[in-house]
Amino acid sequence: MLTREELKRYNRQIILPEIGLEGQQKLKAAKVLMVGAGGLGCPVLQYLVAAGVGEIGIVDDDLVDESNLHRQILYSLADVGKSKAVVAAEKLKMMNPYIEITAFQERISTENAEKLIRIYDLIIDGSDNFPTRYLVNDTCVALNKTLVFGSIFKFEGHISVFNFKGGPQYRDIFPEAPADNDVPNCAEIGVLGVLPGLAGLYMANEAIKIICEIGETLSGKLMTVNALDNAVSVFKFGKQTQQKPITKTKEVEVTKGNNQEISIEELENWLKKTPDEVYLVDVREDYEFEDYNIGGINIPFDELMDEAGSLPKNKKIVFCCRSGQRSKMAVELLKPVFKGAMYNLKNGIY
Repeated sequence: MLTREELKRYNRQIILPEIGLEGQQKLKAAKVLMVGAGGLGCPVLQYLVAAGVGEIGIVDDDLVDESNLHRQILYSLADVGKSKAVVAAEKLKMMNPYIEITAFQERISTENAEKLIRIYDLIIDGSDNFPTRYLVNDTCVALNKTLVFGSIFKFEGHISVFNFKGGPQYRDIFPEAPADNDVPNCAEIGVLGVLPGLAGLYMANEAIKIICEIGETLSGKLMTVNALDNAVSVFKFGKQTQQKPITKTKEVEVTKGNNQEISIEELENWLKKTPDEVYLVDVREDYEFEDYNIGGINIPFDELMDEAGSLPKNKKIVFCCRSGQRSKMAVELLKPVFKGAMYNLKNGIY
């Protein structure tokens, strides 16, 4: 039951017909686990707490660093050196005293993943590394838990929902973890401070819709948000039949590097010296391709699986897009079904 104080606090939300008292009670009864209390975790947590999610767990073993402050908006200079999970819990409790928050000052691992995830209804992943993302996904699949996912890269945010009502999981769009030096983190390449806020708000919105059972979720869809040009794209993907059922979790093996990424200079050299050996595929939407392209053919990302059989196996397949992120995903997506040589055009065509 909602108290008089809670009814007053959530009034503007309750009067929405789509939510109402029933939806607000669902929020109060919900148990959500937030993996990571960094750039994505901060806005997600703040809005879920404000919305009235009844029980929230926060998993993070990191300490607040001064370099975090431009984007991790829960923290201040006085928090530097303190536990993110603990500080976040303390501040969130001050925002809303009607909810229960538990701080887990530890790194999620194969030893504790099932124990932590099992006790919550909905899992949200705001982690910043691939081994954690695969571990969280695999554990959610094994325990049949819905997963709200978000990631950021320079100026681009990615948001999706996995394992929702039997829908696709993380491995259906990213079958294998990339090499550990293929995707640098924020400390190596930088990140626009507001970007995790933008992505985090979408993640919180997905969580609220799932809990209240309203609207349409991003299950089977990957949303990308570009902070530079305000481009928002949604790519559809389905369950891959070759995926093996996940019944238990294990440590994800990350390779030490590969040769699947080339620069624009290398591509130009290939096209100059051996043009017949190169097959350039632009995976952007058709309107983006028509607006500007560097040649090749256009196969939008969400049509790749259907068109995989048409790709020549005797040529070097080079995927390109605006920033290099969609094309990187294209290589990972096709690995299980296409055995020819595939390359990603690093940093895109702009």
